Amino acid sequence: QQIVTLTYPHIGNTGTTPEDVESDRVWSAGLVIRDLPLVASNWRNTMSLSDYLKANNVVAIAGIDTRRLTRILREKGSQNGCIMAGDNISEEAAIAAAQGFPGLKGMDLAKVVSTKEKYEWRSTVWDLKTDSHANIEAAELPYHVVAYDYGIKYNILRMLVERGCRVTVVPAQTPASDVLALQPDGVFLSNGPGDPEPCDYAIKA
Repeated sequence: QQIVTLTYPHIGNTGTTPEDVESDRVWSAGLVIRDLPLVASNWRNTMSLSDYLKANNVVAIAGIDTRRLTRILREKGSQNGCIMAGDNISEEAAIAAAQGFPGLKGMDLAKVVSTKEKYEWRSTVWDLKTDSHANIEAAELPYHVVAYDYGIKYNILRMLVERGCRVTVVPAQTPASDVLALQPDGVFLSNGPGDPEPCDYAIKA
């Protein structure tokens, strides 16, 4: 799993809203930020970042010079790390956990985050006038696109619907023959986390 860091210093100052969620769950193992504002100010805010992380069981740490950390990551590549929380924090245990992590090379995260079942997508992008996402009937969408889910974001699917596509999302390991049997007008390959090298099934398809 990956720990995510963000260079912008005030993450969380607008809070969170379910309409902006890009997946069915939070996939990152942890979050590293510079500063966590105590007040969330936005008319769409429904939950503070702190409460959102707690609700999704994601550990986080603030007070880190994330721009310096990002320079290290840029120059030296991804680094092993560990964030600990609770009453029994042990520096030795944290170091041992970080050193024991095998690294991201060769780790197939796409298979981990991919959907396990095929599903249809009809929802559009957010409409400020209606204050909602619209669901378009399949008959109104002239094109059929099959999207491989290697970690796809909901907004990519919404943008495809906006362009007239009826979208069928399939798991990462779906054989090409199964996709072609759906007779799509196009096939979309999503982006995703981790090292693409172990995704030999994607290359085969």
